[in-house]
Formats: sequence, structure tokens, C-alpha cells
Amino acid sequence: MKRHWTIDELVDHWTLVPNEVAVLANKSGATRLGFAVLLKYFQLEGRFPAHPRDVPAPSIVYVAKQVGVPPEAYLQYRPQGRTIEYHRAQIRETLGFRTATEADGMRIVTWLVAEIVPHEQEMDRLAEAVYTQCRMWQIEPPAAKQIERLVHSALHTYEVTFCAHLAEKLSPATRTALDTLLDTADERAPATNAEASASAHARLHDLNADPGRLSVETAQGEIDKLLQLRALDLPNDLFATVPPKTLHRYRQRVGAESPYELRRHPDAIRATLLAAWAHERIGEVTDTLVDLLIDMIHLLSTRAEHKVDKRILDEVKHVTGKHSLLFHVAEASLQDPDGRVRDVIFPIVNEQTLHALVKEWKATGPTYRHQVQTVMRNAYRWHYRQAVPLLVRTLTFQSNNRVHRPVIAALELLLAYADSKQALYPSDVEVPLAGVVRPNWQPLVMEPSPDGPPRVNRINYELCVLQAVREKLRCRELWVVGARRHQNPDADVPQDFDHARQAYYAALHLPEDADTFVRTLKQELTDELTALDQAMPTNRYCRILDKKGTGWISLTPLTAQPEPQHLSALKAEVGGRWAMTPLLDMLKETDLRVGFTDVFTSPTGREHLERDVLQRRLLLCLFGLGTNTGLKRISATGQGDAYKDLLYVRRRFLTIAQLRAAIARVVNATFAARMPQIWGEGTTACASDSKKFGAWDQNLMSEWSIRHRGPGIMIYWHVEKKATCIYSQLKTVSSSEVAAMIEGVQRHCTDMEIDRQYVDSHGQSEVAFGFCRLLNFDLLPRLKAIPRQRLYRPEGGAPEAFPNLQRVLTRPIDWDLIRQQYDEMVKYATALRLGTAEADAILRRFTRSNGQHPTYRALIEVGKAQKTKFLCRYLRSEPLRREIQEGLNVIETWNSVTTFIFYGKGGEFATNQREDQERAMLCLHLLQISMGYINTLMIQHVLQEPAWANRLGPADYRALTPLIHTHVNPYGRFDLDLTTRLAFDAMAA
Repeated sequence: MKRHWTIDELVDHWTLVPNEVAVLANKSGATRLGFAVLLKYFQLEGRFPAHPRDVPAPSIVYVAKQVGVPPEAYLQYRPQGRTIEYHRAQIRETLGFRTATEADGMRIVTWLVAEIVPHEQEMDRLAEAVYTQCRMWQIEPPAAKQIERLVHSALHTYEVTFCAHLAEKLSPATRTALDTLLDTADERAPATNAEASASAHARLHDLNADPGRLSVETAQGEIDKLLQLRALDLPNDLFATVPPKTLHRYRQRVGAESPYELRRHPDAIRATLLAAWAHERIGEVTDTLVDLLIDMIHLLSTRAEHKVDKRILDEVKHVTGKHSLLFHVAEASLQDPDGRVRDVIFPIVNEQTLHALVKEWKATGPTYRHQVQTVMRNAYRWHYRQAVPLLVRTLTFQSNNRVHRPVIAALELLLAYADSKQALYPSDVEVPLAGVVRPNWQPLVMEPSPDGPPRVNRINYELCVLQAVREKLRCRELWVVGARRHQNPDADVPQDFDHARQAYYAALHLPEDADTFVRTLKQELTDELTALDQAMPTNRYCRILDKKGTGWISLTPLTAQPEPQHLSALKAEVGGRWAMTPLLDMLKETDLRVGFTDVFTSPTGREHLERDVLQRRLLLCLFGLGTNTGLKRISATGQGDAYKDLLYVRRRFLTIAQLRAAIARVVNATFAARMPQIWGEGTTACASDSKKFGAWDQNLMSEWSIRHRGPGIMIYWHVEKKATCIYSQLKTVSSSEVAAMIEGVQRHCTDMEIDRQYVDSHGQSEVAFGFCRLLNFDLLPRLKAIPRQRLYRPEGGAPEAFPNLQRVLTRPIDWDLIRQQYDEMVKYATALRLGTAEADAILRRFTRSNGQHPTYRALIEVGKAQKTKFLCRYLRSEPLRREIQEGLNVIETWNSVTTFIFYGKGGEFATNQREDQERAMLCLHLLQISMGYINTLMIQHVLQEPAWANRLGPADYRALTPLIHTHVNPYGRFDLDLTTRLAFDAMAA
């Protein structure tokens, strides 16, 4: 049950009606209040609270006022004994409920297997579904432990039935091939059990390993993996009706269990686990091969440009005053047109300067492009041509657009002549050129023929084909059979959209009628432009310039806000009371209060470790990965936790999904623990930005960052206004920040509801504004190029409208296009909301390279209207500009603290495995919000004392942050004692 209730919610849900008051007639004092609270709690939840603290404090106060009993009396109401058992029986009778029987338990299991487990296998959600169903059946649910056993029974029953059904679809040859992955027998020479197990593990490990850095060898290795996986011959429709969550869970089990454990499963379960793993790996490896193809083609171009640039820099000297030299040369030539160049021109411009001019023109004109193309051709012919045709042959390309059929035909031609030794295509072969060969490549592709029309050079044409393939793959106009991220773009959107259209529109809070949407947006745009136009004459901070110069808009920078008077003293007070608090103890204290380690369970369904031992090792693993010190150093404390034990816990329990669930639990606990008088009411605003971390570069995630210099990866954070990070995600340096922003807003899985999102210039675009409007939250960027922004008109035919904005107004919005594509835009917005495909995969379809896509053009129009609305508010409202700046300052503070925590190995991700990188990122996230949670409690503990109650002013509360760390010690010996607590018993949990 949620902890914070508004007055209206308390009135709606916690008000005692007359017949309920009548039941209280013979009760008084603590008994009267306790009974009333139990009654209302049972009405809302369908079960009794397991502990008195499960009831929110505001609810107790509200009920206490109704029954005329002091709220403190609730603490005297005993949670056990005959009295409360009698009260529970009376409440059940009043509300028409009964206790659950053994037959009800069997009924619950049957219902779970038939209705819920096929779509959901998370323990918490299954338990919640049981509580909800029991309430519908008017049954008091069994105890929590009994429900846990019923859920486990349902999961086991479903798994046995499901696996048996699935295994029947596999041919004997396929099942044998799957078992071969675990076969430890060596036909050539017998091996010991240890050697055989290592051999089997190596087979699975090799097929499961991430690719290395971009190279021909990496491409050939990934092709071999895909061919081995395809050789298993899984049926194409084997998992067509299986939810992705189920497949992912089976995949995790294969990764968590050793080959020895996998072999011990019954035949049907083992076959299902391995088939699910192979199915997932086929999609992943296919995506990897597509990424390799895209990156390899790009690398050809960039390396050629760098090589030519370096050569030119060594030779070329920039010549200044070229126009003046040209004038003097022309003037001298006209005065003596019959004279010799040496006598007429060289006295005006010397020979050395003319040589420099010729070299500069060759370096910057068409000759430069010709040199780059020549270097590309040579690199492709002698090196990359070993792998690229093989990649194209391994992958199956498709397109849903007839416009791009020439690219498909060109690929077929490329494969047909892949083994040919001829330099030119035969003259009788029809070679697709339109839509494949760019104009600047035409001279290299078409070679003159002495005895007929020009013929096509094969090598140069293949390069053009591959460049066209790269461009179309990136904007999803080409897709690859069997891929996941590069799958058929039509599969990204919900397949039942036409049937569930009304529900999808309601979920997005959008009108079903396109005219209503357009009318509303048009009116909002008109109102904002009118408000800005009227405010411009008195706006002291914003001016529209008469001359263009570097832009049309002049905006005065924000003035500095008052410095906090007492914040330093508060930090010193916290540091004095809890000086050098070990960071590991803060993580431990958070777990003891929140219980986030409870979410870490084995994907195998079997746990042999005692829970206290597992808790200890989980905390050590989380700390070692979150600080980047590593498990070896954590295990070297001599407290009995060996390195291999920590490795086992990491492999078996620290899954990505469970780490995110633990983060969500700590985030929600932080929101619940905050005192509104200190931190303010719950916020709905969030800021997002990325931070670059160094990383090993023998993988496809790490890229060279021009801005930060050096190879690395990016972590994109979503941090709410009071410095609690609600979501984190791993991304490459070059991937879209807009996609990461939308992904975090939709997937954070905490109690926070986001209606405002602050970003910098990299996190916004017109497409982003369009999608944010459809997804029902405001995008509030800090725009770097504000002087050059333009405002779009709501309609044409009124050039005199908004007289004070004339110099920055441009064309009207195309409302007809928005009406035509409204359904399609909502379909893609629904896909982003439901997560039927990654946000990055969906947004790659809406880029400039796909500018003719009608839905993309309509999104741009919605985005232009929404961006114009934002600019009008931004230019006229200083508080809004300050709000955005403050939100982005919070995330800058968060980024600075990550360096303090993630200090091991120089703050570099010392792994080439993407899953390990993501696991380390999430452990860092969990560790940092745990520190923020404990700091929140510490600050509240200090500010509750009379000496500090009225000491802080508005400036202090504005700058107050839980990310202080001067009193935190992340180093030293990593001693973990679960029996000790931090010394502040008076702190409110």
C-alpha cells in the first residue's frame, strides 16, 4: 500500500460509512481505532496487514478523527491474540468473506496455471495476482508463505506441461544436436570428468561470448557462431506464441547453471532450456552481424578520409587572400594578353604561391573525394572483401517498400558474382544504378569501353551497394530475417492495434478523432504565440534583433541565485555525527531497512544457501561491482567469503532484471521516507543526461569519443529533482540520446509519474517533441542554439499576426499531414509505451535519411508545433528557464558523485562483455541511491531537532541534496557485520 495519501484520496477510501460505524458501537479506545483501521485496510487490500507499520500513518490519523480516538492509541492495539482474531472474524463476516481452505489452494494453483503464468512469471506479480483474485472470490488469502508455495507449485506445474509440449515439436535430430552442446564425451580420447565439464562449458561459453572489436576476424567468428546455431535446425514457429519474458527467463537459467546441472534436468526441460537459449542467441548474433556490416562500411569511409587528410596536411599550405590574388592575375593578364606567364603572372604571384593554390584546390575540390574513393576501394579490395560478401550471403535482407527494390536487386547481383574473377560485369547483365550509386561515384563505377557503352566496375559498384545497404538498414527501410533489433519494422508496433484502438488511445490520453487533436494543438500554439507577442514589449530578458548576425534572438543569461547560508553547517553537522561512515555499511543499512536483497532469487528455482549467507555475499558482490574494485579484492578481507563463492553468487543471482527491481525498491523507499516539510511534495519532474566512462575497446560497445577523447561507453541517467536516479541505461557514444530519454521515461518502473523531462540540446529534436506530445509529457530542453530558433505559424493567410515576432516567424504547420498520419503516429507512440521494440530501433526509422516517410514528416510537424509552444514559454518565462537549469544542475551533481563511488581501476569498465558492463552500471546505480537514501535519513534526523528546526532558509532548502559524501569512506578494509547498525536509532525508517 502506498504511503502518501491526499485529502481527497483519504475521503474516498478511508471514510467510515454509517453501517461500518454501527459495527464499532461496543468498542472504545485502542480497540475501537484498531478495528476501524483493520476494517478499512481489508476493504482496500482484500487482506489484513502483516504488521502495524504496513498501515500508512496519514490513514491512521484520518480514521482516528472519525472514531474520536487519539492516533497514538493505535500503537496499543496488539497485532496478535484472541481479540484481534475475533475482530478479523467479525470483519470477514461483515464484508462477506471467508478464510481460504485447502480446496481454495488447489483452485488458486489451477487458475494461475491457466490464466496468469503463461504471461507472467515474476514471483511478486504472481503473488499480487493471487491477492487480487482472492478478493474477487471473497476469500481471505492464505498467509504469505503459503501463497509463495502455491505460486511455486503453479510455476512448476506450468513448466512441466509447457516443456513437454514444446519438446514434442523438436525433431530427434534437433534434440540430439542440443544435447551435443552438453556432451562431455571425447570420441578420440577419454577425459576426466573435470576436463569434460570444462570442454562443455567452453562450447557454451564460445557460442555465448560477445564479439570482439570491429574486424574481419570478428565478423568471420560471428558468422561461424550463427551457422552453428542454425545447424540446430529449430522450427521457425517454435516460440511464436511464447512471451519474450519467458524466453528471457529460460535464457538466464542456461547462463546461471553449469553444464553438469543442465544435464541433470529431465529431457523435456533440458531440451526446452537449450532451445530457448539457441533461439535467443540466433537473434542476438544476427543483430551483431548487421551491426558489424554497418560499422565496417562506415569504417571504410572514415579511415580513408583520415588517411587522405593526413597525407594532405603534410603537403598542403593554406593560401590566404585568394580572391585578391585572382584579381591581380586577371588584371595583369588583360593588360598583356600576349605575354609569357613567367613575365606577366609570376611578378604578381610567385610560382611557389601558385603551386600552393593548386594543391589546396586538389585537397578541397573534387580531387579530394576521388582520393578518398580510391583509398576506400583499395582497402575494400585487399582486406574487407574477405568478410563483407560473406556477411551479405549469411544474412537475408528484405524490404517492405517497393522504392528500395533496386537495393535488394543489387545485393542479389553482388552475391551472384561474388566468386567471379572478372573486373567488370558482363555487358548483357542489367545492373541497378538508380537508387544505388551516388552521383559522385558515377565516374568510378562506369568505366569507358572502347567497343561499346560504358561497363560497370565490380569492386566500385559493390562499395556503392554496401553504402546504400548501410543507409537503408540504419533507417529501417531494409530489415534482416531472424534479427531482433533489425527485424521487420512492421513487427515493432502492436499487432492488435486495429482491434484495441480505443484502449490504446485511452492509455495515451489522446482523442480518437484526428480533428480534435489538431484543433487542440492549434489552439495551444496560437495561445502561446499570442502570450509571447504581448509580453515582448515589456520583456527585459529577451529581444528580437533587427539584424541577423549570429542569430535572431537575444536572451539575457540568468542571474546567480542567493548562496545558501547554513548548508555548509548542516553538512558539517552530518559529518561530525557520522564521520567516515563506510560506504559498505550504508549499503547494508539500506538493505536492512528496505530489504532489496529479497528480490535476488535464482532463476533455476532452487536455492541451497542460507538466506543470511546469501545476503552477506550479495552485499559484497554489489559493493565490489558498484565501486569497480572487483570481487577479488572484496574477498581478500579474510572473513570467510572466498572469491569463487562471490563468483557463484554473481553468476547465479545478479541478473539485470533483478538489479533493476532492487533499484526500484530503494527508489520507492526513498520517496516514502522523505519528509515533505524538508524536501517538498513529491515531484513529477526528471532530468536526463549521459556521462562517458572509459572502457576496454575489444568489443562493439566501446567507441572513440571525439568530445571526450578516448574509447569508452556512455551511461544515460534519469535523475528526479531531489537527486534520486530512477533509471540508468548503457549506450554507445554515437547512439541517440533522444531514444535513451524516451526509454527511461517509459521503463523506470518506480512510483514516480513523470510529466516534465529536462534535457540538454543532445536530448531533444523535433521528432522527440512530437513523440513526447503523443506520450503525454513535456520535453523541456536547455537549447544551446537559442539565437537561431524559428517559430512556426499556426495558420497561413495572416502575415500581420503577432507583429512583435515577425522576424522569427516562419511557415505555418501542415495540419492536413498530421490529420492523415494521426493513426500511424499513435501506433508508434503505443509501441514506445508498451516496449514492443527498443526505442532506438523505432526512432531510427524517423531520421533525415528517411525524410520521405509520411509518418516521419507528420511527426516533424507535430514536433515543430510543440517546440514552438515550448520556445514561447521559454522566452517569456524566466522561472521556466531557471527551473530547467536547476534540474540539469542536479544531474551534473549526480555525475560528479559517480566518480567518487566508481573509483576502482581508474573508473574504467575493465571488461569486454556487455552484460558485465551493464551489471556494473546497475550496481553503481544501486550503491549511489543507497548512499542517497541513508543521507536522506541522516539529514532528516538532524533537521528534526529543535536547534535546527527553523535554521535553514529558502536558499538552503533549494540547494539541499542527499548526495553529500564528505562523511563517507568508500575505501579501507571491507568488513561487513550484519549484526551492527548505524548509530541513529531515532531515525525514521
